[in-house]
Amino acid sequence: MTQPDDTPTIESTEPTNGSVPTSDPESIATDPVTLAFVCVQNAGRSQMAAAFARRERDRRGLRGRVRIVTGGTRPADAVHEVVVDAMYERGIDIADRTPREITPAELEAVDIVVTMGCSASGICPATWNGEGRDWDLDDPHGRPLEDVVRIREEIERLVEDLFDEIEADAGRSS
Repeated sequence: MTQPDDTPTIESTEPTNGSVPTSDPESIATDPVTLAFVCVQNAGRSQMAAAFARRERDRRGLRGRVRIVTGGTRPADAVHEVVVDAMYERGIDIADRTPREITPAELEAVDIVVTMGCSASGICPATWNGEGRDWDLDDPHGRPLEDVVRIREEIERLVEDLFDEIEADAGRSS
């Protein structure tokens, strides 16, 4: 399933050079890096992380060099309304996003898999091509907006830090 303004699945409309993403940091200058943001429902944390990642990718001029995948192990029917509201406060509209299931095949083709504190139960980590990280974030589901705003701010910082690392790795390889 492709979302309207980006490609959260690996079947991308972005230009590719036909290469397979790799976890070798020296290849970022030529090979795209694929990031996967995964949680259980794909209705809160991973949606926020993917939205911030799309924003950072575009701000830093990395479109075509960074691909973004998001999904859940047991997706909800819709993105949590409080998450939509919290992101809208930051000028990011995710109301049109639909939670989706992430597949082992998608995870085999990523460089960095980021789970949101809920692990990716049901998806074997041995199938991950690249690095796995867990950000250990609170679940925004059922929380008041002020709690979700705090979670959103933490996710935004973590995504910015991740892109700082990606750029630093690219700088070392050029």
